[in-house]
Amino acid sequence: MYFRSLRKSAQDVFISDPIETDKDGNSLTLQDIMSDDESIYDRIDLRLKSEHMYKLIKEHLTNREKDIIVMRYGLFCRKPLTQREVANKLDISRSYVSRIEKKAISVLRKNFDREGF
Repeated sequence: MYFRSLRKSAQDVFISDPIETDKDGNSLTLQDIMSDDESIYDRIDLRLKSEHMYKLIKEHLTNREKDIIVMRYGLFCRKPLTQREVANKLDISRSYVSRIEKKAISVLRKNFDREGF
C-alpha cells in the first residue's frame, strides 16, 4: 500500500515547487509565473464596496436618479451610455441628465462616507 500511494503522488505538482531558475540563479515556481498584481484582499474589498454601493443606490436615490446612474455607469450588467444617449432614452436634455447625475453621485458619496466605507 505504501509503494502504491507513493506512485500515485509521484506526479503531483505543488504551486510552490521550483520549476526552473532565472538568469540570476534564483528558483522560479509556478506561483511566481501565475501570480497577478491584485491581491485577494483587494478583490474582497471591491466586492464589499460594490455591494454596499448597490444597496445605497436602491435606498437613497429616486427612480429617475437610479435610472440615470444605472444607464450612465452600466450597472446591473448593462452597457454604459453617454449622457446624450441617456437623454435621448429619457426624452430630456443632456444638461438635465448631467445635473441629475451630479446630484445622485453627491448623495451616494455622502452616504458612502457617512457609513465608513
